[in-house]
Amino acid sequence: MKLKEFLHYTYAFPVLAVIYYLSGLMGTGVVFDVIAGVLLTGSVLSAVHHAEVVAHKVGEPYGTIILALCITIIEVALIVSLMVAGGEQAITLARDTVFAAVMIILNGIIGICVLVGGVKYFEQFFARTSATTYLVSIVSILVITLVLPNFTSSVNGPYYNNAQLIFVSIACLVIYGVFLMVQTVRHRSYFVPADGNAEEHFVPNTTQAIVSFLLLVVCLIIVVLMAKGLSKTIEDMVQSMGAPKSLVGVIIAAVVLLPEGVAAIRAARNNQIQSSLNLALGSALASIGLSIPAISAVSIMYDIPLVLGLDKKDIILLTLSVFIVMLSLSRGKTNILYGTVLLVNLAAYIFTVIVP
Repeated sequence: MKLKEFLHYTYAFPVLAVIYYLSGLMGTGVVFDVIAGVLLTGSVLSAVHHAEVVAHKVGEPYGTIILALCITIIEVALIVSLMVAGGEQAITLARDTVFAAVMIILNGIIGICVLVGGVKYFEQFFARTSATTYLVSIVSILVITLVLPNFTSSVNGPYYNNAQLIFVSIACLVIYGVFLMVQTVRHRSYFVPADGNAEEHFVPNTTQAIVSFLLLVVCLIIVVLMAKGLSKTIEDMVQSMGAPKSLVGVIIAAVVLLPEGVAAIRAARNNQIQSSLNLALGSALASIGLSIPAISAVSIMYDIPLVLGLDKKDIILLTLSVFIVMLSLSRGKTNILYGTVLLVNLAAYIFTVIVP
């Protein structure tokens, strides 16, 4: 690798982040935590670059699946590590983080993509069948995992017992597995842009793809380790603001989803709204469809109580978000109003988290 290529931020940030993490300076002061935050953000952005290189090598729709799975791995690793470390104090962390991820994706990422595309191109067109396929899967898993626990009677409160957790985990995996088969085999055409040849990408050679894959793994690992190391600082910051602990889940989700958001917005600016929706909705589906089974397994193994059911306020906000997204994507074309309404929904969610 040439020196100029190595000095590019996508190569430099992961290496610097690993060195900084191993130095033991993180957590020893505000300045050092700020530096860690910068390196963490740089590593997240590097992850999206290397995931895109691999994605361009394998083509659509496999590329967006790879990126969505990478984001989910980061999310699950963060939640699991904090659950194990936090014990009973982290019983709502998984729910808050997964819910925050879904709300940020459905309202924030899709809202920005639709607004950016609408401002630049007035209208953008996509396959309605792809949006419907995503949303059918997402809505089913959302209700089973985040709403139904409030109405079961085997355990008091918004909990599932172990048998219920196992069933729900299997249900999530079945839905996600069949969705992947539909996306990649039986109805692959739903998810490929109609003008798929219009967008020109640099297609990396095999060596470049392998290097990017290895660096992607490094980025994923260091992001998890550094985010875990900064979790205490984030919690202290939230407490100093007097905000509820659920804000920690929002911050974690925002950091994890940064690569996905950047990639989706970039695609929307390039008039590739189909790729934007594939990234956003695919990430939402993977986020909840794969996270819940992994988190449930950890909960059962370590006997950690796991609160999954949302409160009434969050159920209303979730229902509103899903309903607006379904209406916005029902016609196969977008405009700035849809994006604006979705971003207002996101603002309402974040505001009610800070001021419940």
